[in-house]
Amino acid sequence: MVGAGPAGAELGRCLAKAGVDVCVIDRLPDLRRAAFSSAAMPMAAVEEFGLPAQVVGSRWTSWNLLGPSGQWRAWQQQQPLGVVLDFGALRCWLSEQLQAWGGCLQLGWTALGSESAADGGVITHCRDASGARRSIRSDWLIDASGQQRALIGDGALAPDPMVSGVGLEWLLQVNQQQWLRWQGSLSFVLGSQWVPQGYGWVFPMQPGVLKLGVCRLLDPRRPQPGLQTLQQQLLAQLDLANAEVLDRHGGLMRSRIRRQDCHGRGRLVALGDAVSTGNLLGGEGIRHAMTSARVLASLLQHPQADLTSRYRKALRQQLGWRWNLSGRLARRTWLGLHSPKSDQRLEHWLRALERCSAVELSALLFDYRFERFGWRALPYVLGLGR
Repeated sequence: MVGAGPAGAELGRCLAKAGVDVCVIDRLPDLRRAAFSSAAMPMAAVEEFGLPAQVVGSRWTSWNLLGPSGQWRAWQQQQPLGVVLDFGALRCWLSEQLQAWGGCLQLGWTALGSESAADGGVITHCRDASGARRSIRSDWLIDASGQQRALIGDGALAPDPMVSGVGLEWLLQVNQQQWLRWQGSLSFVLGSQWVPQGYGWVFPMQPGVLKLGVCRLLDPRRPQPGLQTLQQQLLAQLDLANAEVLDRHGGLMRSRIRRQDCHGRGRLVALGDAVSTGNLLGGEGIRHAMTSARVLASLLQHPQADLTSRYRKALRQQLGWRWNLSGRLARRTWLGLHSPKSDQRLEHWLRALERCSAVELSALLFDYRFERFGWRALPYVLGLGR
Protein backbone atom coordinates (compact mmCIF):
# COMPACT_ATOMS: atom_id res chain seq x y z
CA MET A 1 0.00 0.00 0.00
CA VAL A 2 1.37 3.41 -0.98
CA GLY A 3 0.61 6.24 1.45
CA ALA A 4 0.23 6.26 5.25
CA GLY A 5 -2.29 9.09 5.45
CA PRO A 6 -5.77 8.65 6.97
CA ALA A 7 -6.94 6.50 4.05
CA GLY A 8 -3.92 4.22 3.71
CA ALA A 9 -3.20 3.83 7.41
CA GLU A 10 -6.86 3.18 8.23
CA LEU A 11 -7.09 0.52 5.53
CA GLY A 12 -3.82 -0.97 6.77
CA ARG A 13 -4.98 -1.21 10.38
CA CYS A 14 -8.38 -2.68 9.36
CA LEU A 15 -6.74 -5.38 7.24
CA ALA A 16 -3.98 -6.11 9.76
CA LYS A 17 -6.60 -6.46 12.49
CA ALA A 18 -8.40 -8.99 10.27
CA GLY A 19 -5.19 -11.04 9.96
CA VAL A 20 -4.18 -9.87 6.47
CA ASP A 21 -0.46 -9.45 5.73
CA VAL A 22 -0.05 -5.71 5.07
CA CYS A 23 2.87 -3.48 4.13
CA VAL A 24 2.41 0.31 3.96
CA ILE A 25 5.07 2.62 2.56
CA ASP A 26 5.20 6.41 2.77
CA ARG A 27 7.67 8.85 1.26
CA LEU A 28 7.85 10.89 4.48
CA PRO A 29 10.50 9.90 7.03
CA ASP A 30 8.36 11.44 9.80
CA LEU A 31 4.56 11.25 9.74
CA ARG A 32 4.26 14.46 11.76
CA ARG A 33 5.63 16.37 8.77
CA ALA A 34 3.37 17.75 6.02
CA ALA A 35 0.54 17.98 8.55
CA PHE A 36 -1.61 20.31 6.45
CA SER A 37 -5.24 19.72 7.28
CA SER A 38 -7.75 21.99 8.98
CA ALA A 39 -8.95 18.65 10.42
CA ALA A 40 -12.40 19.57 11.75
CA MET A 41 -14.58 16.51 12.31
CA PRO A 42 -18.09 16.00 13.74
CA MET A 43 -18.46 14.05 16.98
CA ALA A 44 -20.27 11.19 15.25
CA ALA A 45 -17.19 10.50 13.12
CA VAL A 46 -14.88 10.57 16.15
CA GLU A 47 -17.03 7.88 17.74
CA GLU A 48 -17.40 5.89 14.51
CA PHE A 49 -13.64 5.56 14.03
CA GLY A 50 -12.84 5.16 17.72
CA LEU A 51 -10.38 8.05 17.79
CA PRO A 52 -8.61 8.56 21.14
CA ALA A 53 -8.15 11.81 23.07
CA GLN A 54 -4.48 11.96 22.09
CA VAL A 55 -5.35 12.90 18.49
CA VAL A 56 -7.77 15.69 19.46
CA GLY A 57 -6.47 19.26 19.53
CA SER A 58 -9.72 20.78 20.83
CA ARG A 59 -13.49 20.43 20.91
CA TRP A 60 -15.90 23.00 19.52
CA THR A 61 -19.48 23.90 20.36
CA SER A 62 -20.17 26.80 17.99
CA TRP A 63 -19.81 28.21 14.49
CA ASN A 64 -18.74 31.79 13.69
CA LEU A 65 -19.02 33.21 10.17
CA LEU A 66 -17.70 36.61 9.03
CA GLY A 67 -19.48 37.53 5.81
CA PRO A 68 -18.82 40.02 3.01
CA SER A 69 -20.69 42.77 4.90
CA GLY A 70 -18.24 42.54 7.81
CA GLN A 71 -20.92 41.14 10.13
CA TRP A 72 -20.11 38.21 12.39
CA ARG A 73 -22.83 35.57 12.76
CA ALA A 74 -22.73 32.92 15.48
CA TRP A 75 -24.47 29.60 16.17
CA GLN A 76 -23.89 27.82 19.48
CA GLN A 77 -25.01 24.91 21.58
CA GLN A 78 -23.91 23.50 24.94
CA GLN A 79 -22.77 20.03 23.89
CA PRO A 80 -19.68 19.58 21.66
CA LEU A 81 -20.45 19.46 17.95
CA GLY A 82 -17.07 18.13 16.93
CA VAL A 83 -13.31 18.24 17.30
CA VAL A 84 -10.28 19.76 15.64
CA LEU A 85 -7.79 16.95 15.14
CA ASP A 86 -4.04 17.10 15.59
CA PHE A 87 -3.35 15.72 12.11
CA GLY A 88 0.23 14.66 12.83
CA ALA A 89 -0.89 12.85 15.99
CA LEU A 90 -3.69 11.14 14.04
CA ARG A 91 -1.27 9.80 11.43
CA CYS A 92 1.10 8.55 14.12
CA TRP A 93 -1.69 6.85 16.07
CA LEU A 94 -3.05 5.10 12.98
CA SER A 95 0.43 3.86 12.05
CA GLU A 96 0.99 2.61 15.60
CA GLN A 97 -2.31 0.74 15.42
CA LEU A 98 -1.28 -0.76 12.08
CA GLN A 99 1.99 -2.07 13.54
CA ALA A 100 0.37 -3.22 16.78
CA TRP A 101 -1.84 -5.58 14.73
CA GLY A 102 1.19 -6.95 12.87
CA GLY A 103 1.29 -4.68 9.82
CA CYS A 104 4.56 -3.41 8.32
CA LEU A 105 5.30 0.32 7.92
CA GLN A 106 8.23 1.59 5.85
CA LEU A 107 8.88 5.34 6.09
CA GLY A 108 11.02 7.27 3.64
CA TRP A 109 10.09 4.86 0.86
CA THR A 110 8.89 6.08 -2.57
CA ALA A 111 6.84 4.05 -5.04
CA LEU A 112 8.35 4.25 -8.54
CA GLY A 113 5.91 2.08 -10.47
CA SER A 114 4.27 -1.31 -10.67
CA GLU A 115 3.76 -4.26 -13.00
CA SER A 116 1.75 -7.47 -13.05
CA ALA A 117 3.40 -10.52 -11.53
CA ALA A 118 3.54 -13.84 -13.38
CA ASP A 119 1.49 -15.53 -10.66
CA GLY A 120 -1.39 -13.04 -10.98
CA GLY A 121 -0.32 -10.62 -8.26
CA VAL A 122 1.45 -7.28 -8.61
CA ILE A 123 5.05 -6.12 -8.15
CA THR A 124 5.69 -2.62 -6.80
CA HIS A 125 9.06 -1.04 -7.51
CA CYS A 126 10.25 1.29 -4.74
CA ARG A 127 13.20 3.34 -3.54
CA ASP A 128 13.85 2.83 0.16
CA ALA A 129 15.03 5.35 2.76
CA SER A 130 18.70 4.72 1.87
CA GLY A 131 18.08 5.26 -1.85
CA ALA A 132 18.32 1.58 -2.77
CA ARG A 133 15.81 0.06 -5.17
CA ARG A 134 13.43 -2.56 -3.81
CA SER A 135 10.59 -4.64 -5.25
CA ILE A 136 7.57 -5.87 -3.25
CA ARG A 137 5.28 -8.63 -4.50
CA SER A 138 1.67 -8.54 -3.24
CA ASP A 139 -1.78 -9.81 -4.15
CA TRP A 140 -3.12 -6.25 -4.31
CA LEU A 141 -1.58 -2.79 -4.60
CA ILE A 142 -3.40 0.20 -3.10
CA ASP A 143 -2.72 3.75 -4.25
CA ALA A 144 -3.42 5.88 -1.17
CA SER A 145 -1.08 8.68 -2.26
CA GLY A 146 -3.82 11.31 -2.14
CA GLN A 147 -4.34 13.91 -4.84
CA GLN A 148 -0.97 12.98 -6.38
CA ARG A 149 -2.48 9.71 -7.66
CA ALA A 150 1.10 8.45 -7.88
CA LEU A 151 0.26 5.05 -9.39
CA ILE A 152 -3.34 5.21 -10.63
CA GLY A 153 -2.81 8.50 -12.50
CA ASP A 154 -5.41 11.11 -13.44
CA GLY A 155 -6.93 9.24 -16.35
CA ALA A 156 -8.76 10.92 -19.22
CA LEU A 157 -12.30 11.59 -18.03
CA ALA A 158 -13.05 14.80 -19.93
CA PRO A 159 -16.80 14.93 -19.06
CA ASP A 160 -15.85 15.04 -15.36
CA PRO A 161 -13.43 17.96 -14.88
CA MET A 162 -10.76 18.02 -12.20
CA VAL A 163 -11.05 20.96 -9.79
CA SER A 164 -8.00 22.03 -7.83
CA GLY A 165 -7.79 23.94 -4.58
CA VAL A 166 -4.70 25.26 -2.84
CA GLY A 167 -4.39 26.15 0.83
CA LEU A 168 -1.98 27.74 3.29
CA GLU A 169 -2.20 27.27 7.05
CA TRP A 170 -0.17 28.69 9.94
CA LEU A 171 0.00 27.47 13.51
CA LEU A 172 -0.04 30.50 15.82
CA GLN A 173 0.99 30.99 19.44
CA VAL A 174 -1.37 33.60 20.92
CA ASN A 175 -1.91 35.31 24.26
CA GLN A 176 -4.72 34.37 26.63
CA GLN A 177 -7.04 37.15 25.51
CA GLN A 178 -6.70 36.13 21.87
CA TRP A 179 -7.16 32.48 22.76
CA LEU A 180 -10.37 33.15 24.71
CA ARG A 181 -11.82 34.98 21.71
CA TRP A 182 -11.51 31.92 19.43
CA GLN A 183 -11.72 28.93 21.76
CA GLY A 184 -14.59 26.46 21.30
CA SER A 185 -15.56 27.70 17.81
CA LEU A 186 -14.98 26.95 14.17
CA SER A 187 -14.64 30.41 12.62
CA PHE A 188 -14.79 31.09 8.88
CA VAL A 189 -14.22 34.26 6.84
CA LEU A 190 -16.26 34.45 3.62
CA GLY A 191 -16.29 37.07 0.90
CA SER A 192 -14.34 38.14 -2.17
CA GLN A 193 -12.69 41.04 -0.34
CA TRP A 194 -11.25 38.59 2.22
CA VAL A 195 -10.40 35.52 0.11
CA PRO A 196 -11.65 35.69 -3.48
CA GLN A 197 -12.84 32.30 -4.76
CA GLY A 198 -12.20 30.71 -1.38
CA TYR A 199 -12.40 31.27 2.36
CA GLY A 200 -10.34 31.71 5.49
CA TRP A 201 -10.59 30.04 8.89
CA VAL A 202 -9.48 30.17 12.50
CA PHE A 203 -9.60 26.92 14.48
CA PRO A 204 -8.51 26.45 18.10
CA MET A 205 -5.97 23.77 18.97
CA GLN A 206 -4.37 23.29 22.38
CA PRO A 207 -4.72 26.25 24.81
CA GLY A 208 -2.79 29.22 23.43
CA VAL A 209 -2.52 27.77 19.91
CA LEU A 210 -4.67 28.57 16.86
CA LYS A 211 -4.75 27.40 13.26
CA LEU A 212 -5.28 30.21 10.75
CA GLY A 213 -5.55 29.42 7.07
CA VAL A 214 -6.79 30.43 3.65
CA CYS A 215 -7.69 28.30 0.64
CA ARG A 216 -9.24 28.82 -2.75
CA LEU A 217 -10.09 26.99 -5.93
CA LEU A 218 -7.72 27.63 -8.83
CA ASP A 219 -9.25 29.52 -11.74
CA PRO A 220 -7.12 29.88 -14.90
CA ARG A 221 -9.64 32.35 -16.33
CA ARG A 222 -8.68 35.24 -14.04
CA PRO A 223 -5.69 36.49 -12.02
CA GLN A 224 -5.66 35.51 -8.35
CA PRO A 225 -3.73 37.11 -5.47
CA GLY A 226 -1.07 35.06 -3.70
CA LEU A 227 -2.07 33.04 -0.66
CA GLN A 228 0.72 34.59 1.40
CA THR A 229 -0.74 38.05 0.75
CA LEU A 230 -4.24 36.90 1.67
CA GLN A 231 -2.93 35.26 4.83
CA GLN A 232 -1.19 38.45 5.97
CA GLN A 233 -4.31 40.50 5.29
CA LEU A 234 -6.42 38.06 7.29
CA LEU A 235 -3.98 38.18 10.21
CA ALA A 236 -4.28 41.96 10.30
CA GLN A 237 -8.08 41.93 9.93
CA LEU A 238 -8.48 39.49 12.83
CA ASP A 239 -5.95 41.25 15.14
CA LEU A 240 -3.53 38.32 15.01
CA ALA A 241 -0.65 40.00 13.19
CA ASN A 242 1.56 39.97 16.31
CA ALA A 243 1.09 36.28 17.02
CA GLU A 244 4.14 34.03 16.91
CA VAL A 245 4.12 31.63 13.96
CA LEU A 246 5.02 28.13 15.14
CA ASP A 247 4.63 26.35 11.80
CA ARG A 248 3.78 27.09 8.18
CA HIS A 249 2.41 24.47 5.84
CA GLY A 250 0.29 24.23 2.73
CA GLY A 251 -1.25 21.73 0.40
CA LEU A 252 -3.10 20.99 -2.81
CA MET A 253 -6.49 19.31 -3.10
CA ARG A 254 -7.73 17.93 -6.43
CA SER A 255 -11.07 16.30 -6.95
CA ARG A 256 -13.46 15.43 -9.75
CA ILE A 257 -16.83 17.12 -9.54
CA ARG A 258 -18.86 13.97 -10.28
CA ARG A 259 -16.35 11.60 -8.59
CA GLN A 260 -15.87 9.66 -11.84
CA ASP A 261 -12.27 8.68 -11.13
CA CYS A 262 -10.59 5.46 -12.14
CA HIS A 263 -11.05 3.30 -9.03
CA GLY A 264 -8.75 0.52 -10.16
CA ARG A 265 -6.96 -1.37 -12.95
CA GLY A 266 -6.36 -5.06 -12.43
CA ARG A 267 -4.77 -5.55 -9.00
CA LEU A 268 -4.16 -1.80 -8.53
CA VAL A 269 -6.91 -0.02 -6.55
CA ALA A 270 -7.15 3.68 -5.63
CA LEU A 271 -8.29 5.01 -2.27
CA GLY A 272 -9.22 8.25 -0.48
CA ASP A 273 -8.33 11.46 -2.28
CA ALA A 274 -7.07 9.38 -5.22
CA VAL A 275 -10.77 8.72 -5.97
CA SER A 276 -11.96 12.22 -5.02
CA THR A 277 -13.53 11.39 -1.66
CA GLY A 278 -12.78 14.85 -0.23
CA ASN A 279 -15.47 17.38 0.64
CA LEU A 280 -14.74 20.27 -1.73
CA LEU A 281 -17.40 22.43 -0.10
CA GLY A 282 -15.54 22.57 3.21
CA GLY A 283 -12.06 21.37 2.25
CA GLU A 284 -12.57 18.30 4.44
CA GLY A 285 -10.90 15.02 3.53
CA ILE A 286 -10.07 12.92 6.59
CA ARG A 287 -13.51 11.53 7.42
CA HIS A 288 -14.37 10.43 3.88
CA ALA A 289 -10.88 9.05 3.30
CA MET A 290 -11.25 6.79 6.34
CA THR A 291 -14.73 5.78 5.22
CA SER A 292 -13.37 4.73 1.81
CA ALA A 293 -10.75 2.63 3.62
CA ARG A 294 -13.40 0.73 5.57
CA VAL A 295 -15.46 0.12 2.44
CA LEU A 296 -12.45 -1.27 0.59
CA ALA A 297 -11.22 -3.31 3.57
CA SER A 298 -14.40 -5.39 3.65
CA LEU A 299 -14.11 -6.12 -0.09
CA LEU A 300 -10.42 -7.04 0.01
CA GLN A 301 -11.02 -9.63 2.72
CA HIS A 302 -13.29 -11.53 0.30
CA PRO A 303 -12.07 -10.40 -3.15
CA GLN A 304 -14.03 -11.21 -6.29
CA ALA A 305 -13.29 -10.71 -9.97
CA ASP A 306 -15.40 -7.52 -10.16
CA LEU A 307 -13.89 -5.94 -7.04
CA THR A 308 -13.30 -2.53 -8.63
CA SER A 309 -16.87 -2.06 -9.82
CA ARG A 310 -18.25 -3.36 -6.51
CA TYR A 311 -15.95 -0.97 -4.67
CA ARG A 312 -17.09 2.03 -6.72
CA LYS A 313 -20.76 1.16 -6.16
CA ALA A 314 -20.34 0.47 -2.43
CA LEU A 315 -18.43 3.71 -1.88
CA ARG A 316 -21.08 5.82 -3.57
CA GLN A 317 -23.80 4.10 -1.56
CA GLN A 318 -21.91 4.64 1.69
CA LEU A 319 -21.21 8.35 1.11
CA GLY A 320 -24.61 9.05 -0.44
CA TRP A 321 -26.04 11.20 -3.21
CA ARG A 322 -25.60 14.41 -1.22
CA TRP A 323 -21.83 13.86 -1.10
CA ASN A 324 -21.81 13.62 -4.89
CA LEU A 325 -23.92 16.77 -5.24
CA SER A 326 -21.64 18.73 -2.90
CA GLY A 327 -18.89 18.86 -5.52
CA ARG A 328 -21.11 20.79 -7.92
CA LEU A 329 -22.22 23.11 -5.14
CA ALA A 330 -18.62 23.71 -4.07
CA ARG A 331 -17.51 24.68 -7.58
CA ARG A 332 -20.41 27.12 -7.93
CA THR A 333 -19.90 28.59 -4.46
CA TRP A 334 -16.14 29.15 -4.49
CA LEU A 335 -15.30 29.80 -8.15
CA GLY A 336 -18.22 32.23 -8.32
CA LEU A 337 -17.06 34.23 -5.29
CA HIS A 338 -15.07 36.97 -7.04
CA SER A 339 -17.24 40.12 -7.28
CA PRO A 340 -19.61 42.38 -5.34
CA LYS A 341 -22.54 40.65 -7.04
CA SER A 342 -21.37 37.25 -5.80
CA ASP A 343 -20.91 38.73 -2.31
CA GLN A 344 -24.54 39.87 -2.37
CA ARG A 345 -25.65 36.36 -3.29
CA LEU A 346 -23.56 34.94 -0.45
CA GLU A 347 -25.06 37.42 2.03
CA HIS A 348 -28.51 36.31 0.92
CA TRP A 349 -27.74 32.75 1.95
CA LEU A 350 -25.99 33.76 5.14
CA ARG A 351 -29.14 35.58 6.20
CA ALA A 352 -31.10 32.39 5.49
CA LEU A 353 -28.66 30.44 7.65
CA GLU A 354 -29.46 32.66 10.63
CA ARG A 355 -32.65 30.65 11.09
CA CYS A 356 -30.64 27.45 11.56
CA SER A 357 -29.50 26.01 14.85
CA ALA A 358 -25.84 25.06 15.36
CA VAL A 359 -26.79 21.40 14.93
CA GLU A 360 -28.60 22.12 11.65
CA LEU A 361 -25.65 24.09 10.35
CA SER A 362 -23.36 21.14 11.14
CA ALA A 363 -25.75 18.82 9.31
CA LEU A 364 -25.69 21.13 6.29
CA LEU A 365 -21.89 21.46 6.08
CA PHE A 366 -20.83 17.97 7.14
CA ASP A 367 -23.75 15.84 5.94
CA TYR A 368 -25.00 18.06 3.07
CA ARG A 369 -28.54 18.22 4.47
CA PHE A 370 -29.77 20.77 1.92
CA GLU A 371 -33.44 19.97 2.53
CA ARG A 372 -33.40 22.32 5.55
CA PHE A 373 -33.95 25.06 2.94
CA GLY A 374 -36.42 23.08 0.88
CA TRP A 375 -37.16 24.19 -2.67
CA ARG A 376 -35.63 27.62 -2.07
CA ALA A 377 -32.15 26.06 -2.09
CA LEU A 378 -32.61 23.89 -5.18
CA PRO A 379 -31.84 26.55 -7.83
CA TYR A 380 -28.63 27.48 -6.00
CA VAL A 381 -27.53 23.83 -5.60
CA LEU A 382 -28.13 23.21 -9.32
CA GLY A 383 -26.33 26.39 -10.32
CA LEU A 384 -29.39 28.37 -11.35
CA GLY A 385 -30.87 31.71 -10.35
CA ARG A 386 -29.64 33.36 -7.16
